[in-house]
Amino acid sequence: MRGPGKQFEKGTTGNPGGRPKGSRNRATLALEQLLDGEGNAIVRKAVELAKDGDGAALRLCMDRLLPARKDRTVSFELPPIETTADLPRATSALLQAVASGDLTPAEASDIGKAVDAHVRAIEAADLHQRLLRIEANQQ
Repeated sequence: MRGPGKQFEKGTTGNPGGRPKGSRNRATLALEQLLDGEGNAIVRKAVELAKDGDGAALRLCMDRLLPARKDRTVSFELPPIETTADLPRATSALLQAVASGDLTPAEASDIGKAVDAHVRAIEAADLHQRLLRIEANQQ
């Protein structure tokens, strides 16, 4: 129930089910109707224009054929991390790679996140083994 001058009761939504999954907005549906069956012709025209030297068409085609890479493969020596005691050597290697210019700070950060996930996995496995030993000793 709503109060005077209010459209909806506080804390309730006008559409409790929300937008149905897979539904598309009206603009997308309208564009699809306009382009229905014309996709191949449009692509052919874009390629034709690109071949004729149209810079915008060429850029569009190249962006689709060879999209810009978001990441690059990096190669540097990362010491093995088998226990949490190995972590300082690994982080030191990361810092040295950044300092020498072999890695960008962003790349080192991404690798650091992977190292952190690996260390958490080591810790979880170690904790599991400890619990198993405690349970075995209690029996």
